[in-house]
Amino acid sequence: MAIAWRKAATPAVALGVLTFLVHLVANGGYGIFRDELYFIVCGQRLAWGYVDQPPLVPLIAAWSYALAGDWLTGFRLVPALVMAVTVGATAEFAKLLGGGRFAQGLAGICTLAAPVFLAGGVFVSTDMFQPLTWLGVAWCLVKLAESRDERWWIAFGLVAAFSLWSKYAIVFFVGALAVAALFTPLRRSLAKPWVYIAAALMVVLVLPNVLWQQAHGWPFLELGSAGVHGKNRVLPVDAFFGQQILIVGPTLALVWIAGLFKFAWKPANPVWRVFPIAYVLLAAFFVVEHGKANYLMPIYPVLLAGGALFWEGVLKPLWARGIALFLAASMGVMLAPLALPVLPEETYIAYADALGISPKATAGENLKLARLPQHFADMHGWPQMAAKVAAVYHALPPADRAQAVFFAGNYGEAAAIDVYGKKFGLPPAISGHNNYWIWGPRGHEGSVVIVLGGAPKDYDNYGSVRLAGRTDDPYAMPYETGQPIYVLQGRNLSLSREWERFKHYE
Repeated sequence: MAIAWRKAATPAVALGVLTFLVHLVANGGYGIFRDELYFIVCGQRLAWGYVDQPPLVPLIAAWSYALAGDWLTGFRLVPALVMAVTVGATAEFAKLLGGGRFAQGLAGICTLAAPVFLAGGVFVSTDMFQPLTWLGVAWCLVKLAESRDERWWIAFGLVAAFSLWSKYAIVFFVGALAVAALFTPLRRSLAKPWVYIAAALMVVLVLPNVLWQQAHGWPFLELGSAGVHGKNRVLPVDAFFGQQILIVGPTLALVWIAGLFKFAWKPANPVWRVFPIAYVLLAAFFVVEHGKANYLMPIYPVLLAGGALFWEGVLKPLWARGIALFLAASMGVMLAPLALPVLPEETYIAYADALGISPKATAGENLKLARLPQHFADMHGWPQMAAKVAAVYHALPPADRAQAVFFAGNYGEAAAIDVYGKKFGLPPAISGHNNYWIWGPRGHEGSVVIVLGGAPKDYDNYGSVRLAGRTDDPYAMPYETGQPIYVLQGRNLSLSREWERFKHYE
């Protein structure tokens, strides 16, 4: 029994369990995030696709909320489990590369400690599977290089297809790997059938989502264009890589940069060079196309495993390895409050100020920011907003209330009404933002509309504009708090006749 326990107590298992326990403790803080609310609503209206994501994550969000409700720890159980597996798999990937227990432990601790992955285990998001699936396709390539068994391409295609059901981002990684493969022995696979069988399998498996996108005019491409042309912050090269160092952790940069070197310079297998080449290609593409810094996030478990292998070869004394592990873990402890919702809001603000980290430090979009960074600010204010809208709605005369609808400016506001508004007796919201535009005005023609934000002059196509309330959460995003709530009546043209102009994909 003792021998079996020692065999089971690998760095992968130990660190995976630790990761899960961390999230069981931390994931219940603050409230449901803006995008999580939207995913819940999308999953309740299940389809083969949506304007801004494939259907897997909305399905998980809807089921999780149906089972756990507002109990956040239960609602966020899936991302906690996925990140635990990701940490364990990173340690095992280091072992696959030839690393011993130190390399496995260092790789796993770095992945657990990195702020971007700590945060990744909190949110039900389209990003939650990406580090694991990018690691999965890297695993397939290493196994193919070791065994020379071309059937590993089938596994590669299956992992990529699964990833595509949660987010389209792996397309960029697969494309970069395809180019990088031309400079390694992997190019020999082009003369064999398995890589083409894998590609065909991947296309077949994701075809329903592709057909949905085609049927709706390829909205995801329009969405991507909006990000490139104004929504995303334009980062110069130094700022882009500065954010890479910050989101993974300054000390941990010594590990993933070492991973680039380990894979590029005299690697144990020349196929490993696909990873640094792919990294350079992706980084260049995202800088040129104004991608967010966190678009590179999923590749870091691969590089951290490679860097752990490098440092295992350099650090021979036990005391040196102990210091390395301590420094990696300490980075996680120090930065964890920036990624996990564990501190009271004012305490968080004071702690971030003491570290010199402003909300703008890791911001990826051109938005006015609150005192909290966006990933925390957007966990605030939604139930209160729904309550304020409900008070306005129920104060209407019965005849007006029967026709009234909340017209949201964005999917966060609309989803908050759809998720929290039910307990207040509110009808479903409408909006022109992303998939809400596809769902249309739901039979409302605009005779009585409740809106949030703006000024009376912005609603000159209504005969009556009345201020009826105001939102007031101090920690929410600035454009969601301190905003007026108006009741609009007497619309000049019906919503259905003008619905096309409300379309807002971003």
